[in-house]
Amino acid sequence: MAGTDRIGERRPGPVPEGERALAPDLARGAMLLLIAVANAAGLFLGAAPGVERDPEGAERVFNLLMIALVHARAYPLFALMFGYGVVQLARRLEAATGSPAAARAVLLRRNAWLLLFGLVHAALLFAGDVLGAYGVAGIAFTLLLLHRSDRVYRIVLWYWGLSAVYSAVLLGLAVHGLAAGSGERAPLPLLGSGSDTAPDYLSSVAARLSEWPLHTLYMSGFVLVVWLGAWAARRRVLEEPARHVRLLRTAAAGGLAIGIAGGLPMGLYAAGWLDADAGTAALLKQLYQVSGMFGGVGYAALFGLAALALEGRRRGVAVQALTALGRRSLSGYLVQSAAWLVLTAPYLLALGERSSSPALASLGWAVGVWSATLAAAYAMQRRSLRGPAEVLLRRLSYGRR
Repeated sequence: MAGTDRIGERRPGPVPEGERALAPDLARGAMLLLIAVANAAGLFLGAAPGVERDPEGAERVFNLLMIALVHARAYPLFALMFGYGVVQLARRLEAATGSPAAARAVLLRRNAWLLLFGLVHAALLFAGDVLGAYGVAGIAFTLLLLHRSDRVYRIVLWYWGLSAVYSAVLLGLAVHGLAAGSGERAPLPLLGSGSDTAPDYLSSVAARLSEWPLHTLYMSGFVLVVWLGAWAARRRVLEEPARHVRLLRTAAAGGLAIGIAGGLPMGLYAAGWLDADAGTAALLKQLYQVSGMFGGVGYAALFGLAALALEGRRRGVAVQALTALGRRSLSGYLVQSAAWLVLTAPYLLALGERSSSPALASLGWAVGVWSATLAAAYAMQRRSLRGPAEVLLRRLSYGRR
């Protein structure tokens, strides 16, 4: 049932289990596996993107698959689902309050608190936080775009069309650079983080606080991915997949094709199976980053098709667990960060430094940590317990005492 909060706003209760759309929760639950793999690799290997600098054997395959399928693809999926969720929540708030202005006020409070969550998360646990960036993107979207006409929403489709063309141009330039290059192999264009090598916890907090503002500013550029997610939510693409089969199939095939094709050259280069000079290496990295947005779209569409295939069928434990984690994705994300701090910090377990192959170790630990959150979420779902981070954010957003 709905309750009443400040200035007479009515708050909608949690959506009953039987009324929730499968695809968004399924996507969020699986998304956390991709994020776990990406973040674990970056921390175990001490570089962004998280790949082995001098790969051998199976590490070559690891580098290739991480670049083509995970890095720069997981967080666009996160952003897309965030935008989708903003519109879902706005719809429920407007139905409960009967007032777009009241709904907008709640959304602004929620995203402001999300920004603060991001600051605390970054300071205490993980410099690569995205909650702050999504809080900024959510505020901007709520103020500028939420209640605009469909014509304004369609503008984002032009941006994605131009991005596809830009990806094709980058691919052509990269192929030309590979053919006409000097033949001298440049080192992989990787970035490190001072907070990951800090000698003690207090030093790491200070380093993360200094890194977070620029990182948040950079990640806020995902507002265009958020915008696309909102466009899809206005059409209930994932909530009503049967009505959008052609769109979902096109988005899945096209998005994954562009994402994988755009990542393969950089992946082959990172695996040591392709040589590139410094200029061409920069092109390869830019191509893999731009094309990654399409990979995120492809993944989201794939989960929409999976949900359609599951309609009318009895949901097994695996699907129930994935959707349970999807409903508690904020808590799952924060638990992951706590795990990475304990597992990789130099002043704690430092498993990246102790592993003979940090790349493969990161993959194993990523799957293990994600599986633990999956099991915990399923157990909570069985007991009708909500995620603690979700409960806290809800209470702060609605001003509950």
